[in-house]
Amino acid sequence: MMVACIKFKDWTRVEEDCRKAVQLDHNSVKAHYMLGLALLQRKDYADGVKALQKDLGRGTNPTGYMVEEIWEELAKAKYMEWELASARRSWELNSLKETCDAALNQQRALDMSRTKESSEEAYSSHTERLKALNQVFEKAAKDDKPTEVPDYLCCNITLEIFRDPVISPSGVTYERAAIREHINKVGKFDRITREKLDPSKLVPNLAIKEAVASYLEKHVWVYKVDS
Repeated sequence: MMVACIKFKDWTRVEEDCRKAVQLDHNSVKAHYMLGLALLQRKDYADGVKALQKDLGRGTNPTGYMVEEIWEELAKAKYMEWELASARRSWELNSLKETCDAALNQQRALDMSRTKESSEEAYSSHTERLKALNQVFEKAAKDDKPTEVPDYLCCNITLEIFRDPVISPSGVTYERAAIREHINKVGKFDRITREKLDPSKLVPNLAIKEAVASYLEKHVWVYKVDS
């Protein structure tokens, strides 16, 4: 039934079916995943993100390929949510700046009508105020401007920000899927230290995972996935 609903893009029905499935099995990876997709298709980004995040960090244990799929959908949703919010913030900041500029110009005209200072001194004072105002607005918009992601938050194999970081016995952190692929295709050794590496010895790096989550909360543009 759900397959048919997806085929015909009946996302309301898909959402209903998934919510029932979640009630039966709260840790169902597929149910949370499909619920997230349905909500995103309905442009309910906030709840869609919550559903996908449950798959990645609230007791469920998705397999490697599911982690990639969940991450990509989550990334798209978070980026779209941020893009909408960023556009709204930009419009609000520009509107506020225009209002402040107009107020400063009005104040300048008023000051010049009341003071005996030369027009050059009044102009200089006005220019300094405008400069200070611009600095305030530039600082306010800074978080919405993409910057380089810190190296310690990126895998040295994929060169991308960590999604599912694991640490080797040698103390090197890798993206789980990337180091597993290295082990399977190249050999059972640490890519950096060249020491023997059994995949069963890889453990989640929770500290880096938390650091990534914290960074993404403030720099959501990192979620952008090239299509």
